[in-house]
Amino acid sequence: MIYIHVPFCHRKCTYCAFYSKPVVTSVETQCAVSHYVDALVDEMSQRRGEQAHPIKTIYFGGGTPSILPLNELNRIMRALHENFDLSQVEEVTLESNPEDLTPDYLQGLKNLGLINRLSIGIQILDDQVLRLIGRRHTAAQAIAAVENAYDVGFHNISVDFIYGLPEVGGRKSEVGGDFSYLISHTSDLIKHVSAYALTVEPGTALAVHVEQGRVILPDEDEVVRQYELICKLLEENGFVQYEVSNFARPGFYSRHNSRYWNRIPYLGLGPGAHSFTLSDGGSTSVAHGGKRRWNKPDGTFEEEELSEVDAFNELVMTSLRTTRGLSFAAIPEEHKKRLHRLMQPYVNCGWISIINNSYQPTREGLLHADGMAASFFLS
Repeated sequence: MIYIHVPFCHRKCTYCAFYSKPVVTSVETQCAVSHYVDALVDEMSQRRGEQAHPIKTIYFGGGTPSILPLNELNRIMRALHENFDLSQVEEVTLESNPEDLTPDYLQGLKNLGLINRLSIGIQILDDQVLRLIGRRHTAAQAIAAVENAYDVGFHNISVDFIYGLPEVGGRKSEVGGDFSYLISHTSDLIKHVSAYALTVEPGTALAVHVEQGRVILPDEDEVVRQYELICKLLEENGFVQYEVSNFARPGFYSRHNSRYWNRIPYLGLGPGAHSFTLSDGGSTSVAHGGKRRWNKPDGTFEEEELSEVDAFNELVMTSLRTTRGLSFAAIPEEHKKRLHRLMQPYVNCGWISIINNSYQPTREGLLHADGMAASFFLS
């Protein structure tokens, strides 16, 4: 699997803490993107040996990948074909913003022939809130983007939503109304929904606004209420929750993200991208920790060898964020007795169920997944 980081956006959202470079003028965009693609193609050539097996999934994340002109995307596609075995590719996702998805651009994406899944950053269907958090599109553009994408042949469409958003003029965001409107206006066009709670990251514009009192965020009870409402509405409309923040119609789970949660090795390309490789013959066992690498914006990179302890903690963290949970078979024998003892209070309070020889978080448990996982970590 391959992750490609596209570090550009039209304007940085107030809540965004990821590495990205806002580009404004068309000349500035052309120049920056051209240099980026040159470097990306060169990195593919240098690192082609790190993916010896056929690629199953590719994910273009950002930033805003849909900022890329079609000719530059075509250059990237050619380089992928030249450097990697794509004969078994199942899913290629492009993250996008609604304002970029004009009918002509969408048709061009379809004509490229490799991208078969779109992830559209809708975030909320409230124009006032969208402006407040720095988004450039409107609710109407978001709906049109979904409809236009489906019309040109993209039938695997995911949308991103954010809940727990700021109040505008003393009015809370109407998450339930937004979801109901989205579903009623797009019928079965949307196959996947990622719903994330807004987090205030240090150093972002949002963090400054909150500190200054210019932005009022809902309290924790309201955020939980919105989460539970989202889960209920999506379930009523045929979506299955398979991870804390991810819901899909049957057969439309994100294959790429699901592979992350199963400790499948991946190659990260572009500034800010992370990679993961296994050691000792490629075993996914926690006894074979592996290695992580992350690219830095200046073109250098850093690496970290994962110990057995690191790998165990990652296994627990990723497993308890999914509804399939933590399989008894995946737990190293020497940790089973300890884990069962620590897990029992969560079983007793209804946050964990024991099903099919695995510890599976309930819906309420998913709300506390990270905290639960941390209580099982080895040090």
